[in-house]
Amino acid sequence: MSEIQDILGDPLLTDAGIAAHRHFEAGNTIVAAGSNDRSLYLIERGTVRVTGHIELDDHRRIQPGLCDLAVGEVFGELSLYGGATRSASVVAVEDCDLKVFDADALENFFEQHPEHGYRALKWLFSVLNQRLRSADRRLEGLFAWGLRAHGIDRHL
Repeated sequence: MSEIQDILGDPLLTDAGIAAHRHFEAGNTIVAAGSNDRSLYLIERGTVRVTGHIELDDHRRIQPGLCDLAVGEVFGELSLYGGATRSASVVAVEDCDLKVFDADALENFFEQHPEHGYRALKWLFSVLNQRLRSADRRLEGLFAWGLRAHGIDRHL
């Protein structure tokens, strides 16, 4: 069990009403981009897909898959420390059981239990670091593809 699963798996969180178990059928939208949902989600069973929103030149809109997440992973972590709307959507790829945490209640719990809060924050930095590095690699690949696709790379 990972450190965050150990922290978020504490039955005290469910007993205190900070977390609830939710089930989502395959194909259901769990989080919609632009929503004000302030929940953190821990995947207990199933797989979800994080999708972006892109408008093409001809005004068509597509939702490319950014990544898939599986058991033991979390999403919605940015809602813990900011009031911005959701930047991506999350859809259940298969039937999923999730543990859903209210961000405000979880923040209060971490303030009352700083040892858990410190461990969670340390873990969060690690996750954000990994996701930022992955995004950087993908962005570099897309940038290189764009240069090649438009013949710009031969001028560099």
